[in-house]
Amino acid sequence: MQKFKLMIQNNRYILDELGATVELASFQTEGGVAEHHAIIHVEPRGDVFLRQYERLVSAEEELMKMDGMKDAKPIFKRYFLSDATNQALLMPQDGTCAVSFIQQAPLDGSKVALWIYLQEGTEVTCEEGKTTVVEHNGYKDLWTMGIHSNVDNSYMQTWKTLFEYIDILKRHDATLFNNCIRTWFFVRDVDTQYGGLVKARRECFLEQGLTPQTHYISSTGIGGNPADPKALVQLGAYAMTGFEPEQQKYLYALDHLNKTIEYGVTFERGTLFNYGDRSHIYISGTASIDNRGEVLHVGDIVKQTERMWENVEALLSEGEMSYDDVMQIIVYLRDTADYDVVSRMFRKKFPNTPYVITLAPVCRPTWLIEMECIAVQKRESNFRKF
Repeated sequence: MQKFKLMIQNNRYILDELGATVELASFQTEGGVAEHHAIIHVEPRGDVFLRQYERLVSAEEELMKMDGMKDAKPIFKRYFLSDATNQALLMPQDGTCAVSFIQQAPLDGSKVALWIYLQEGTEVTCEEGKTTVVEHNGYKDLWTMGIHSNVDNSYMQTWKTLFEYIDILKRHDATLFNNCIRTWFFVRDVDTQYGGLVKARRECFLEQGLTPQTHYISSTGIGGNPADPKALVQLGAYAMTGFEPEQQKYLYALDHLNKTIEYGVTFERGTLFNYGDRSHIYISGTASIDNRGEVLHVGDIVKQTERMWENVEALLSEGEMSYDDVMQIIVYLRDTADYDVVSRMFRKKFPNTPYVITLAPVCRPTWLIEMECIAVQKRESNFRKF
């Protein structure tokens, strides 16, 4: 078995011979479930896709050999691809967990990157490659990835994907209203197809009881091509059963951001979840916007990035967390020419946090950048432990 030399810089594990880097963030309370977020990057090295993918797989194998990872099990994987239609066909089916393939090219010049979420101390099963079921201390997590359709238009495809997801939830005695915590909508040609998604989601949510007077669901709606060339919309989601309603709180940061319903979209800015030993925050896709819903700093990538950071920080602060608690970040850029400056900014601000920067236009053309993240913090309460 080949062994690769490992160089460690902060939370970055550099496999130089392999031409790969593993960025890893881990969290565990005493005697509790361990959580790991890893983002794996590969150097292009002039290789064709299959060779880059093989090196990424080797880097994932090395990840599993690292200290503290021996018993970790994958919960879900998201592959960021430069040509999903062709590349997904070349990748073997992974039955260990839910997997998402989406065309959002990594902007470091490679053809593939991977975000993988792992846990230790939970019971993990995978249903038909779409939903990972995770059971721990009376909770049941449902991570569902890759739901899509190829009927008609983005409006009808959104309805179809949402009702397929609702059927998955029903099988676990769950509902969209009570149990769904986080969604991702990837939209082909977001500048023209996003409107159909927004309309269908709003109507479906209303039918399911989700209104401005109740609540919505934290979400990212972003440009991204499914592997199926006829699919205009692809859905991924996270839901949970077994929790008390008081464990969940929505984050607004109204001094920085407005409620999304004010400009016609139906998602929450962020969600805080409290357990007996920790808290999670799921930050939705967030861009350079003010508390009137107006885009700030049109045409200026540096100022938009700084305002985006400020908005995310305000949401984290409302949940009594900070950037020190963030475990992973996904960054979406509209213009590849902005990669160098944004990459330098993120490298300076987040030297220890796993992140990937991808090509993915935001839902408003004047937004040049968007980010999402997940944060975890040790916190004791009277709720059951995670």
